[in-house]
Amino acid sequence: MKFAALARSAALVTAVALIPATTASMAQVDGRAGAEFSKVLGVYQRIKASYVDPVDDETLMRGMIDGMLAALDPHSGYLDGSDLQRLETMIDGNYSGLGLSVVAEDGAVKVISPFRGSPADIAGIKAGDFITHLDGRLIVGQELDESVAQMRGREGTSIQLTIFRPGRDEPFDLSVKRGVIELEPVTWELHEGNIGQIMVNEFSRDVGSDVFTAWEEMKAEATGRIDGLVLDLRSNPGGSLDEAVALSDLFLTEGRIVSQRGRARGENIAYDAETVFRGDIAGGLPMVVLIDAGSASASEIVAGALQDHRRAVVMGERSFGKGSVQSLLPLGRDAALKLTTARYFTPSGHSVQEGGIDPDITVPQLSDPDLAKRARFQMRESDLRGHLINEIGIEDDAVEKDARDDPRFQQTAEELEEQGIEDFQLHYALQTLRRTSPMNIAARAK
Repeated sequence: MKFAALARSAALVTAVALIPATTASMAQVDGRAGAEFSKVLGVYQRIKASYVDPVDDETLMRGMIDGMLAALDPHSGYLDGSDLQRLETMIDGNYSGLGLSVVAEDGAVKVISPFRGSPADIAGIKAGDFITHLDGRLIVGQELDESVAQMRGREGTSIQLTIFRPGRDEPFDLSVKRGVIELEPVTWELHEGNIGQIMVNEFSRDVGSDVFTAWEEMKAEATGRIDGLVLDLRSNPGGSLDEAVALSDLFLTEGRIVSQRGRARGENIAYDAETVFRGDIAGGLPMVVLIDAGSASASEIVAGALQDHRRAVVMGERSFGKGSVQSLLPLGRDAALKLTTARYFTPSGHSVQEGGIDPDITVPQLSDPDLAKRARFQMRESDLRGHLINEIGIEDDAVEKDARDDPRFQQTAEELEEQGIEDFQLHYALQTLRRTSPMNIAARAK
């Protein structure tokens, strides 16, 4: 596939604006860096001459590139080979594997989140889990690409994962059967009382249009008018900045959606309502946005915009806290640089970097039996090594604890299971919307 097609697909995986890398800008080097380049050349020459085994230039050059980018932040990186192939996978829309979003952390494979309904999700793999062995073979220290390639495979075949779950004393094994993972970014469900739920799993191409279609399909299925909407952005790692703007614009009729500020010319951009979709498709109906620690980047743009404009009540847990924009800079025909080029800000001027979006109503996921244990090891942007610092500064105690003891949230997972409640956060959002639906408000006013 031509690189141009892959470059266009970058919107599937990062909040990205495509910026051409010019020869002139690449050639400009601060004169004061000359001494540092001499050190680099000296190290290169010593390795070539004296390292115990011969080392090829490609290995050393790639190491230098990776080292430079690792010194910046966790989201900048060099893409080629299998990394670009993953972009092609996103274009194709499906692959055969487990359905996991993972990162490398301290040499191990850490789960960001399983895709909803995927084999990994059904098997019980959770965000924050560490995968240490595949089919009994240790993968700690192995390249992430190699581990991901091993987890993918023919539909119907099984693989055994050894899981270390923070909060548990011992690792455990899970056998997961591979399946075809359909990258379905938007799904919906109509709940009792004509309350709709739209689940956005990632911000890939056409998410704004897909949400609009989901809304129209729900209206057609409902018996009467829809009385409220839950926009579920939990465990959504983000994606296209443009699609985050489009989704927000579905429910806003005026004002700023998001702005971004960077150092390079052209990186200071503001996005406003009524530029993608006209009007509020839900007509001002009561609305809840659900977020959690896995809601990142584009998810935080939407939650922040709807919260700042008081269009929706944000519920759940404090979000991940990724407030940066990555741009894809082509490097020849088969490689690219993914570089952090700007920070973004909500309509009120708030940066979510490190601190995330605070929900209006903090609702713990009480239906998770491992909630208390896993909360101690929850990973967010502020926990990533080398993360960008919020420009206004945030006190540690402001981001360490999400909630205090609340008398409303004292039920155990076992008690909720007996009541048939499998997803407490969703249950609480639905109950809130039922109490505030126009029909119920009218009934109470009589």
